[in-house]
Amino acid sequence: MRDILKEDSPEPETIEIRLTRPQQLFNSLDPSPFHERDLDQDAEAYIVDSVDEFPLQKPLKLIIHLPADQFSATGQMPDLPQALHNYFAYRLNEYQRRLRFFFRDGRISLMIGLAFLLGCTVLRQAALTWVEHVGSEIAGEGLLIIGWVAMWRPLEIFLYDWRPIRRRCRLFAKLSEIPVIVRTS
Repeated sequence: MRDILKEDSPEPETIEIRLTRPQQLFNSLDPSPFHERDLDQDAEAYIVDSVDEFPLQKPLKLIIHLPADQFSATGQMPDLPQALHNYFAYRLNEYQRRLRFFFRDGRISLMIGLAFLLGCTVLRQAALTWVEHVGSEIAGEGLLIIGWVAMWRPLEIFLYDWRPIRRRCRLFAKLSEIPVIVRTS
């Protein structure tokens, strides 16, 4: 039975970081305690880009290598896994909020676009029924095209633009729970 379970769960891929001191991971201008600090931009970019190279379903683990002199006299290390998980949970919440605002803006754009399209359609019908010459047909077609062009942005939001933000949410969710192992080098 154990052999079957081992075969079903693939071995996690490893992302490794070698540091000379734990503070290299964190923003040096942030005065917060260790477990609440912002990550350094370069460290975050490296971790996120490394995780982004693998499929989101692939199990991963992050190994941080530190020199032995960075551990305290009791052998304790500052809680780097918790600090990383806190930071990426914060980034996840930030992107989820961004996605909510993005969809809210999309709904507003959709309502404006539909109202404009309706107005253009009504004006087109009026131009085609009240005035009967070539200019009214050109104006009618122009109004129809302008009305549909106004729908471009809402359609772009709901069809394409939300997907990268959602992918980033999934990536940060994975990073907020990734196993972090701190080893001496």
